[in-house]
Amino acid sequence: MNLSVLTPDKELFSGGIESVKVPGITGQFEILKGHAAIVSALGAGPIRILTTEGSTVNYVIEKGFIEVLNDEVSLLVQGLTEQ
Repeated sequence: MNLSVLTPDKELFSGGIESVKVPGITGQFEILKGHAAIVSALGAGPIRILTTEGSTVNYVIEKGFIEVLNDEVSLLVQGLTEQ
C-alpha cells in the first residue's frame, strides 16, 4: 500500500506503508491493505503512519481529507506538525 501526505506547500511523505491511522470527523479510523475505496474529511488530531520498514511516523493536523483507492492512500492536510 502506498501513501502520499500533501500540504498546500509540499509533499511531506511518500512511500510504502502497512497502515495509517487518521482523525475522522466522528473519531479515529485506520486504513489497512485492501480497504474499500473512501473519501472522508478529517478533523483535528494525530496521524500515525506505520511504514513497511517497521518505523512509525507521527503528525498532528488541524484538518484535511483522505482518499483511498486500490491501495493508494492520499492525505491532503492543513495545520500539520511533525512529532
